[in-house]
Amino acid sequence: MPAGNAMNDLHAAAKRCLDATDPIDKLRLTHATWQALQAGELLVDPASPPPESIAAPGRPDKPRLVNARQVPQRGLGSEQGRAALVHAVTHIEFNAINLAWDAVYRFRGKPDAYYRDWASCANDEARHFALLSGRLTELGHAYGDFDAHDGLWAMAEKTAHHDTARMALVPRVLEARGLDVTPGMIARLRHLGDNRTVAILEVILSEEVAHVAAGTRWYRHCCERDGIEPVETFFTLLRDYMGVNLRGPFNRPARLEAGFVEEELDRLAALALEN
Repeated sequence: MPAGNAMNDLHAAAKRCLDATDPIDKLRLTHATWQALQAGELLVDPASPPPESIAAPGRPDKPRLVNARQVPQRGLGSEQGRAALVHAVTHIEFNAINLAWDAVYRFRGKPDAYYRDWASCANDEARHFALLSGRLTELGHAYGDFDAHDGLWAMAEKTAHHDTARMALVPRVLEARGLDVTPGMIARLRHLGDNRTVAILEVILSEEVAHVAAGTRWYRHCCERDGIEPVETFFTLLRDYMGVNLRGPFNRPARLEAGFVEEELDRLAALALEN
């Protein structure tokens, strides 16, 4: 069966979402795929061709991708600075759409609940991207107007062969960072009177807890499948893939709600102090 020909194959549908380069098309396909999955029109097809080697996902020509250190830091006191912040979060959400669909497309033989979780996450991330894009328009800008970095997708490429590492490190480390830093952004923007951006970030923060929780749930599922201890394995993966270059502080209440345990949070805080 050629890739992408089976219109009821969830893996093929996820690949179409992943490959879409125009953000409008990616959002349209994402919402349609989630609705079709909910309606029972898409199924995990055991005959689906194996996943292709991971490559850059579909994305527009802009933003220009640069090293994280080259992304300019702008103060939030100016409208340009707030637009740059909104753009940075918009780029994270665009990457998150692709990450969720790659989790559906790449990792086979999972329970149906796994695929529903990540398709649901993709649908949420697409909605977040649309909200932030609208806010960028209000600020006189568009997605692509500022340089961005590609750290999230780089980790997807590193973990493409290893579902346990993917679940441990993308949702529970990189995406969970949003749980830590967003409350501070909200406080600063509220102080500046930018209530429009605050309202969007509050929606995203509340929904991202569930996305990190999905990462926790399926990370532990992988550990149980393989008979390995989850906490020690988490820190081994962190060291092996990231060199334990961590920054705190950590939003303990949100991370606990997302399935972290106290021992993990204590050890993360200790590691951040060492860096």
